[in-house]
Amino acid sequence: MTSFRIEDLKEHNSELLKLLTRHLPDMLWVKDLDGNYLYANQAICDGLLMAKDTQEPIGKGDVFFAIRERKLHKHIPGWHTFGELCFNSDIDVIKNDKAMKFEEYGNVKGELMYLEVYKAPFYDKDGKTIGTVGAGRDITKLKKIQSDLQRSLKILDEQRDKLEYQANHDALTDLPNRVLFLDRLNQSINVAKRDKEEIALLFIDLDHFKEINDSLGHNVGDKILVEFAKRLNEKIETTDTFSRLGGDEFCIVLNNIDTIDSVSNFIVEIMETSKEPFAIENNTLYIGMSVGIAMYPHDGVSANALLRNADSAMYKAKDSGRNRYFFYDEEMTKKAMERVFLETELRKAFENDQILVYFQPQMNAQTNKIVGAEALVRWKHPELGLICPDRFIPLAESTGMVVQLDRIVMKKALTQFKKWKDGGLNPGKLSMNLAIKQLEEKDFVQFIQELLSEKECCYENIEFEVTESQIMKDPDKSIKILQEINDLGISISIDDFGTGYSSLAYLKRLPIKKLKIDKSFVDNLPEDLEDVAISKTIISLCKILNLKVIAEGVETLEQKDFLVQNGCSFIQGYFYSKPLNIEDMTEFLVRGAG
Repeated sequence: MTSFRIEDLKEHNSELLKLLTRHLPDMLWVKDLDGNYLYANQAICDGLLMAKDTQEPIGKGDVFFAIRERKLHKHIPGWHTFGELCFNSDIDVIKNDKAMKFEEYGNVKGELMYLEVYKAPFYDKDGKTIGTVGAGRDITKLKKIQSDLQRSLKILDEQRDKLEYQANHDALTDLPNRVLFLDRLNQSINVAKRDKEEIALLFIDLDHFKEINDSLGHNVGDKILVEFAKRLNEKIETTDTFSRLGGDEFCIVLNNIDTIDSVSNFIVEIMETSKEPFAIENNTLYIGMSVGIAMYPHDGVSANALLRNADSAMYKAKDSGRNRYFFYDEEMTKKAMERVFLETELRKAFENDQILVYFQPQMNAQTNKIVGAEALVRWKHPELGLICPDRFIPLAESTGMVVQLDRIVMKKALTQFKKWKDGGLNPGKLSMNLAIKQLEEKDFVQFIQELLSEKECCYENIEFEVTESQIMKDPDKSIKILQEINDLGISISIDDFGTGYSSLAYLKRLPIKKLKIDKSFVDNLPEDLEDVAISKTIISLCKILNLKVIAEGVETLEQKDFLVQNGCSFIQGYFYSKPLNIEDMTEFLVRGAG
């Protein structure tokens, strides 16, 4: 039996360790605190340092070999930069006093090399850190495989996204197809159900499109579809959905609908867009559309029900002469058609001088003398006769025509006011309603100044009435502009006070001279105790704030007496007079003067 001494075993292990480190494919090394090699195996000498043997690196650092190799290969820029990039990791290991893993890379022999590196502190027998020990493995091929794999995965993702997009979009128009449309419609229904909102589904079919395809070919037809989709898509909000179902059929989902009027306005807008001629291959073509509308939840609570009913309404539009729209609910359609008709006619009314001004006297109930007159608008239609404001003023407000309407009324009222003054009649103060949209017009103050100058009217003889609800939409902005008007000497009155839920804080800031008690609080006086309390409160508030107060809608002696007894002397209503045309108002003034 062979025996070994301890010394022989140590010597054997030492030789064995040298043999292992010399022939291992991984790079092994030991460095001092300055980054100079204390030991380097054959793998790092051959693969990274290009040292002639394992003894050459001793006492030298990575930078020495990097610079040497770069000088030997000046014709190849960046031949060897690895050693200059990875010294910081040695410092991190010493600073943190723990083993750490790194991924380091640099140019070696003109090619990029990646190393997976493990480094740890190197201690002496007393436990003092005297350097670092490290092991590195060439993972360049692995990194290339990973890079190629990532590139392939990216291509696959892009292809998947492309295929998914193609599966959900129309190839011709690039709009959402039926699949995506139904998904978004269901989403819209779920949101509307949750938030208790309404949505509108518009089913659109192009008129006489088949004739175009048959006569000019599908190529022309396709170009029309593309152009049509482009035009309408510009009108669609990002929160809504515009889709081509197939052929010449399109659908639009309008979310969070405020009113039926907003749907009608949108349809009129897109129908006007489609009326513009299509210039296709030297052909000038005109395309109309028939539109059917179904409302959620009124006309259905499921996607299929809404689609079916919108389609049905579209066919009603087709059967009624094409190039028009129908709601699934006939009453809605009737109202929408009436609105479109009135909008068109109202624009004509401006051009054809159909807008009239009536005047309702404002009286001092204690003296029974006229103190002013409110100018009220009327529309005399050649076929429909006299149209009351409640039919067309909301339309004018929603379409933006109210600004023009107001200015027509102001011009006519001031013209007549001047005539009365010149004729020796005294109508008192002229009160005119002021739409809040006027305050958004930059030239309004200038317009008023020029108009009053032209009519030779004193600012003190003019009063503007603004509704409480209008002011409270943007009180800070309203106050600023109303203050400009007040500074001119024009009085500001709050109309329909008590209905707009304004705060006393804003009321105190408003440059107003008068409050008007709304008719709804006057109708049941003096029997209704709540109306009695409200009326008394408003009158008391006016006394505290040093404001005048006038009550509108006064029709009976009992109403008048109650208001006068409680401190409201100024009265407007049928008790004294209904709104009068110019002739009747002139006669009223003459009687008053006599």
